Amino acid sequence: MSRFESKTVVVTGASRGIGAAIACRFAREGASVVLSDISASVHDTAKAIAADGGKAIGVEANVTVKADVTALYDAAERAYGTVDISVQNAGVITIARVEDMTEAEWDKVMDVNTKGVFLCCQEAIRRIRKHGNGGRLINTASGQARQGFIFTPHYAASKFGVVGITQSLAKEVAKEGITVNAFCPGIIETEMWAYNDTAWGKLLGNYQPGELMAEWVKGIPMARAGSGEDVAGLVAFLASADAAYITGQTVNVDGGLIMS
Repeated sequence: MSRFESKTVVVTGASRGIGAAIACRFAREGASVVLSDISASVHDTAKAIAADGGKAIGVEANVTVKADVTALYDAAERAYGTVDISVQNAGVITIARVEDMTEAEWDKVMDVNTKGVFLCCQEAIRRIRKHGNGGRLINTASGQARQGFIFTPHYAASKFGVVGITQSLAKEVAKEGITVNAFCPGIIETEMWAYNDTAWGKLLGNYQPGELMAEWVKGIPMARAGSGEDVAGLVAFLASADAAYITGQTVNVDGGLIMS
């Protein structure tokens, strides 16, 4: 029997990058996966998983809008009956000097990265409680949930907030068999990191595309950037029965970049 057979998993921010890798991992291990994203391309990712023999559907949803979040979990229950695992992965970043950062940038990053995590956790807990068998909530934080970085105070604040939500909810629902954990990706080869490389590179010096990221990777003890699959392996563990006694924790997955 596959590890997640009979389990339904919701993954937000799943059209590409880390979210898509997580969704693919769960599908390979037998789960029924509901991929969510604000982009219509989420349907293509879900179809690709289904073409490979997995069980998956795509749902367009904005995690900052409560009605969209409710509709997402409604769709999961209609398709597969229950919700057992929910991975709150949707996230955005912008990079700007403090004097240039707009209120709109601040609000968008906080809304998606922090409010969106809370709204999805809130709805997932409601659905998991209905079947009374416990469940797993897993939230995407960041290395910047450990230490803020230049030109991204809003992003750091949003990800520190994810850790706070994780710890608070873990204490609230622990006796119901629901665990709540988070993970902190480091430098991962995704489109977001391609943007980071370019945007930070312009502000930190005359870097050509790829140069700054390569410089930073040299500081990683494992001497490589991570992949979506590296992250997905940790998330699958946290969702598994082997992690039943782990809750309220935030785990780094960054090749040793931050050791804390």
